[in-house]
Amino acid sequence: MAANATHQFLKILSSKALNPTLSLPLTQIRKFPISQNPRNYTSVLQAAVNDNVGSSSGGRSGGLSSPPPPPVNEISERIDINPPKGTRDFPPDEMRLRTWLFQNFREVSRLFGFEEIDFPVLESEALYIRKAGEEIRDQLYSFEDRGGRRVALRPELTPSLARLVLQKGKSSPLPFKWFAIGQCWRYERMTRGRRREHYQWNMDIIGVPGVAAEAELISSMVTFFKRLGITSADVGFKVSSRKVLQEVLHSYSIPENLFGKVCITIDKLEKIPIDEIKKDLKLVGMTEEAIEELLQVLSVNSLSELEEILGSSGDAIAELKQLFSLADKFGYSDWIQFDASVVRGLAYYTGIVFEGFDRKGKLRAICGGGRYDRLMSTFGGDDVPACGFGFGDAVIMELLKEKGLVPELTPAVENIVCALDQELQGAASLVATKLREKGQSVDLVLENKPMKWVFKRAEKINAGRLILIGKNEWEKGLVRIKNLATFEQCDIELDKLE
Repeated sequence: MAANATHQFLKILSSKALNPTLSLPLTQIRKFPISQNPRNYTSVLQAAVNDNVGSSSGGRSGGLSSPPPPPVNEISERIDINPPKGTRDFPPDEMRLRTWLFQNFREVSRLFGFEEIDFPVLESEALYIRKAGEEIRDQLYSFEDRGGRRVALRPELTPSLARLVLQKGKSSPLPFKWFAIGQCWRYERMTRGRRREHYQWNMDIIGVPGVAAEAELISSMVTFFKRLGITSADVGFKVSSRKVLQEVLHSYSIPENLFGKVCITIDKLEKIPIDEIKKDLKLVGMTEEAIEELLQVLSVNSLSELEEILGSSGDAIAELKQLFSLADKFGYSDWIQFDASVVRGLAYYTGIVFEGFDRKGKLRAICGGGRYDRLMSTFGGDDVPACGFGFGDAVIMELLKEKGLVPELTPAVENIVCALDQELQGAASLVATKLREKGQSVDLVLENKPMKWVFKRAEKINAGRLILIGKNEWEKGLVRIKNLATFEQCDIELDKLE
């Protein structure tokens, strides 16, 4: 029987005329497991024959024309085990830090009465192109989906927030005080604290037109820094207003539609040479005289000096004075300073803008934000007064490392449960279940391991106590508990285990 089956099988493999799909290199032919049992080997070969030979008695039809199954033993290529460039993995130690950071984001948001929201990481590409200007197009991870729609991984959270506000319409009364923590993607040059993906904490106030909203937002960031041990000697906030820039441009009859491009250029003041800045401003359409006055205004670092140049009649000076007055009332006046060069790079800001920076100047901006009262109309809705900030996870972690403020976070499990005999594994599972039902964390030893291994495991996970399931104790309805801090031990009834 085995010989006949083998003969038939080999005949099929060698017959191109019978089935051309079988004329394949040997490396692509399906490989069958070879058994030491001739009877099993025969059945495998016979199955192969049956798969390829039609039966006149109504067996498998179309066997000769069906394609062969995919090869089982394919040679797999080695893949790069590193995450894509500019992205990160979060193994347990890194994940503990991320969780700790996010908990602080959430706790500060809670203290200020904000509610958490979230959005899809994939959005319409138009959401970012319309709102932020053309510059961001080069940084988008965008593509056409299978339905022919242009979509993008979100580079920031504010556009999604605006979409949600418009979606809600007038069904919910203003103001909204919302916060979000989400992953953002930008294909940009990587530097210290700048990656192609990062997580961002946003807090936004929708529906409050006054400067009190900006003052509240800056207060929340100051509160966050203080919680982490960072002081005003370590970090400060540069504050200005887009209206300062508007007043200068208006005096030189620069068209309103060029304002966004000027802001994007000015935002690069500390990043590229001043000659490049002047060249870009000329390309926008500014005269040399206008450029020189603009640069003079942007070098101002006191409100009194700015008032001498612009006068006191405009909104910019009045709003900035009010903000500094509120900062004094909130108790963070030593954290903020006026800096006319701060404009922020995104085109949608309309009023006060601010950036958090490290005073040693080693890092890029830690956080930033401002007022964006005209964002909703760019999406076809009615404008609503709004302001907010974005606070990334990467730069703050660099700062904490620089200051030696990164906490040592170790895993902490309340109990480790171990059966002293393999036959008692079910009993150990029962004990673990009872403790978990009472809200206690349990690491259950799933294999038969020596006690030396168990104690090392308990130390690694920082377990509070070790619960041993021994045969003699279990027969009496008892378990043995070892307190791993004091090394005291006792036997306790299962029903009394807490």
